[in-house]
Amino acid sequence: MINDVSSALTAYQQALGRISGLPQMDKADKAESQPKETFGDMVKTAVEEATSTVKQAETLSMLGIAGKADVQDVVMAISNAEHTLETVVAFRDSAIKAYREIIQMTI
Repeated sequence: MINDVSSALTAYQQALGRISGLPQMDKADKAESQPKETFGDMVKTAVEEATSTVKQAETLSMLGIAGKADVQDVVMAISNAEHTLETVVAFRDSAIKAYREIIQMTI
């Protein structure tokens, strides 16, 4: 989150520098402000974790049906999977909303 904020600040500073003629950051400053993990990497990791949570819930559900898993564990796993799915859907909806707002911007 902090890397995202610092990246955004760097981009705003560069844009302001181009507009107002102020000097831009040198290469050493740019190297320090580069995020170690990109937004794409962060999304990929989140999707992998969500997939893992859902797969775990499916596995426990199958074990529960076979009578080999505790009912509480099955319910918790399904609850976690449901929460994960709701989070993914909320993120997707926010991304689509942001995309639509960007598309409607005038240049």
